[in-house]
Amino acid sequence: MNQFDRRFCALALGAVSVFCTVHAARAQEQRPPRTEEPARAESPKPEPTPAIPPEKSSVTHHDLSLDGKTLHYTATASTLLIRDGEDDHPYGSIFSVAYTLDGAEPTSRPVTFLYNGGPGSATLWLHMGSVSPVRIETASPNATGPAPYHLVPNQYSLLDKSDLVFVDAPLTGFSKAVGKGTEKDFRGVDQDIKAFDKFVLRWVTVNQRWNSPKYLFGESYGTPRSCGLADALEEDGISLNGVVLLSSILNYNVMAPGLDEDFIGTLPSYAAIAWYHNKLQNKPPDIKAFLTEVRTFARGDYTEALREGDQLSPEHLNAIATKVSQYTGLSVQYVMEAHLRVSPTRFRKELLRDEGDILGRYDARFEGTDIDNAGENPGYDPSDTGITGAFVSAFHDYLSRELKWESTETYRVHSDSEVPWDMHHVLPGQRGFPGGGGGGGRAALPYLGGDLADAMRKNPKLRVFSANGYFDLATPFFITEYDLAHMMLIPDLAKNVSFGYYPAGHMVYLNVDALKDFKRDLAGFYADTGH
Repeated sequence: MNQFDRRFCALALGAVSVFCTVHAARAQEQRPPRTEEPARAESPKPEPTPAIPPEKSSVTHHDLSLDGKTLHYTATASTLLIRDGEDDHPYGSIFSVAYTLDGAEPTSRPVTFLYNGGPGSATLWLHMGSVSPVRIETASPNATGPAPYHLVPNQYSLLDKSDLVFVDAPLTGFSKAVGKGTEKDFRGVDQDIKAFDKFVLRWVTVNQRWNSPKYLFGESYGTPRSCGLADALEEDGISLNGVVLLSSILNYNVMAPGLDEDFIGTLPSYAAIAWYHNKLQNKPPDIKAFLTEVRTFARGDYTEALREGDQLSPEHLNAIATKVSQYTGLSVQYVMEAHLRVSPTRFRKELLRDEGDILGRYDARFEGTDIDNAGENPGYDPSDTGITGAFVSAFHDYLSRELKWESTETYRVHSDSEVPWDMHHVLPGQRGFPGGGGGGGRAALPYLGGDLADAMRKNPKLRVFSANGYFDLATPFFITEYDLAHMMLIPDLAKNVSFGYYPAGHMVYLNVDALKDFKRDLAGFYADTGH
């Protein structure tokens, strides 16, 4: 290329460059301003899996004088890891306190697993109040008040009949999710049953108790858990000797809005409470005979009247309202204005309104004062506030002072999880199939009595004892009777279900006289099952 060609090319390239620059500038003026694009985000790094805490235990030794005999026993506060079945990695750490009789032969010595309900409640209530070797004294049915509290040897302990393992449900007490486990893995009917199933299997393995007689003892939501757990353990090769149901709620369908079953089921409890508070004219001397009469009315004339609904004649309405008034202590006018349907909450406010008091939900023996006497519903539950301070404080003191348990973690009396409880339940015979077996395999409002019935059919020796407080408005005894009578059992199996009734509330053991009778009935139940 000569010098001319070079100059020409240079001029040409320069012209092209100028043209491109001007064109680009004009185009930029015609386009809307362009915002600067953000820097491309880097791919998120996977969060590290939380460290798996080691299993630990604290072992102490104690004595208990019971019925003239001295029992030497070992208390073991511990955590055990439960593992996920898919990858066998730990996903939960479960806290429990076990009381085992020293020198006993494991193959003949029963072991009972005890737990409270909620769902989402730790087990300090059963632990500190019922059948453990120690018991907190309360002023029940009056409010117990502030410290100091008195923890005393429990003369009504079940330790003479069985070793006892008090278990805190996942996400309560010191029980928690670990590793890749999340709160969602435990917050649900089946998730909860799965965790307890894995704990029981782990505990009997670690403690070499596979050949021991075994019992479940659940209170409140612990009763549907026991029903599902009994069936799950049966599938795992553990045939239980017995199940104790204390203050049961086995069928969540009965609580559905728009149904009359709840009103029918609570009427005998209203009658018992009115009897206790002397609100009945010509008070019957025998509460058992009186409640038999009320049950007959509830399942007969009262049920038929509710079924008629708005078609009920004024004369029939007045007649039924008068009968309800006679049984419950409520005025005829109030019953009629409520269309014969009085909820437990309204009953707690109305029965002692003339005295300026409200009643407890868990135990209607408890009374309290409200912000005013004209309200529709009580402002709180005196049976809850009247004991909580005593139980919580006494347990924390006992845990550190007597059981020598050291922890920097907070003991959660109630789960603080915001994950909603999954009420769906895989029905018996549907487990092991995707989606619970498809059509009809899952229930959104489960009846767990069906699971217990399934376990009883597979294990005809399984015995069930249902304990009920007359003055319990959280889990009324008449509803429990209905649920346990509808398990579709043959007569020989239906005989394996027995009942106990006590002048107490949800926590039967708060009435010490009732606790004494409860222990007597439990001793008979264990004897009937061969122990």
